[in-house]
Amino acid sequence: MFAVLKTGGKQYKVQSGDLLRVEKLAADAGEKVQFNEILMLGGDSPVVGAPLVEGAAVQAEVIDQVKGDKVINFVKRRRKHGSQRTKGHRQKLTLLRVTEILEKGADKSGVKAAIGAGSVAGVTVAAAEAKKPAKAKPTAKPAAKAKPAAKAKAEAPAGGDDLKKLSGVGPALEKKLVEAGVTTFAQIAAWTEADVAEMDEKLSFKGRIEREGWIEQAKELTKG
Repeated sequence: MFAVLKTGGKQYKVQSGDLLRVEKLAADAGEKVQFNEILMLGGDSPVVGAPLVEGAAVQAEVIDQVKGDKVINFVKRRRKHGSQRTKGHRQKLTLLRVTEILEKGADKSGVKAAIGAGSVAGVTVAAAEAKKPAKAKPTAKPAAKAKPAAKAKAEAPAGGDDLKKLSGVGPALEKKLVEAGVTTFAQIAAWTEADVAEMDEKLSFKGRIEREGWIEQAKELTKG
């Protein structure tokens, strides 16, 4: 009778009395361990697990903790730095002897389960992480209230004249006049030469006031 067991991410086909080297287990020499991940039982009536065979197990006795053959890893970078490195590694293994194959009743055998040495550390860390209180998620900040759009400075005050009636004055030029504080025909009609020169600079249209005759037009519109 044989069994196919899984340990350390690998599968092994074993029979009673076989010597086996597996990924290092958390067990000392002389201890008895039990593999509970059985994928298949072979013999007169083979049983294939789905994925494991329920109740089946393989028991073994730990003989020693050993190391596998040394593996050499050589890395060479040709182009940028021209570096090279040699690194050796010997995998830690557990040597054991298969003593018995159980078809059922594995949960009642009382034998210590075979656990990988790395798994023990992993379980400990995972358990510690699980005990940590979950960090409170920061509450979302309320959306800032939208500020009302600032009113345009060029908006003419109530009671202002329609400056677009002046020759050559469109919406853009009217806006500049309002920004300069000019809102009525009466203001334009009262301009002096100094006022005209100042407005020429502000409007960036030098000589336009005189060419278009704004002052005369403003006086006529004021009378009307």
